[in-house]
Amino acid sequence: MQLFDRRALNARRSRRRPDALFLHQMARDEAEDRLGLVNRTFTAPAVVCPFPEVWEGFHPQAKVVADEDVLDLKEGTHDVVIHAMCLHWSNDPVGQLIQCRRALKEDGLLLVILLGGQTLHELRVAMAEAETVVLGGLSPRIAPMGEIRDLGGLLQRAGFALPVADLVPLTAEYRDLTHLVHDLRGMGETNTLAQRLKRTPPRGLFHLADHIYREHFANAEGRLPATFELVCLTGWSPSDNQQKPLRPGSAQMRLADALKVPESKL
Repeated sequence: MQLFDRRALNARRSRRRPDALFLHQMARDEAEDRLGLVNRTFTAPAVVCPFPEVWEGFHPQAKVVADEDVLDLKEGTHDVVIHAMCLHWSNDPVGQLIQCRRALKEDGLLLVILLGGQTLHELRVAMAEAETVVLGGLSPRIAPMGEIRDLGGLLQRAGFALPVADLVPLTAEYRDLTHLVHDLRGMGETNTLAQRLKRTPPRGLFHLADHIYREHFANAEGRLPATFELVCLTGWSPSDNQQKPLRPGSAQMRLADALKVPESKL
């Protein structure tokens, strides 16, 4: 079973608006900052992304690859692969990461940026409560998104070494629910769940959802905050030259002695 309707996703993305792609621009900024902190010069990068215009001028040798189920990546040709803002729409996220690992040279770097579990949690609450009142139950409207601890585990499942996961929280403010939905449409992040309801919802549903959203989350200025959580994953393709964790029990000194404190205080 496919969780997402890829045809619908591509249709949504084709109607993107440049002014709404601020999350994608932020992902590019994060990638540039993080690569700048790595003590290495990358000469053969690849970028997997839905909107290639965001990555124009990123690197003179960068290969920009479309977000597809099968990625246009050749085995062992890149020293860094950036998978930007599309893994949360994948029907096979581990498969996507495995394809990236195979495309990396030995000791190559993978950097993944995707939306995480707390993204749009305010909207989820408002829509769930409104649907319960208006429709008498819930329908698939907002895609499930992984928590950081689970997303970090995907790197290990895909065979990456030295996996690290962290997040960058962001809050945007909107006049009302219509304003928020307008931005989500402009960035191609609206509902493409395969099991979504395809009939037009009652007009009163979104009116009630706006009221609930405002009642629970509006700030002092009367604007609606929307949380976006960028999760950043990094991992390295395996190499014999990488640091390896020590075997359990191989330490030469007790932790208490190293910290110079009584053992009972640890």
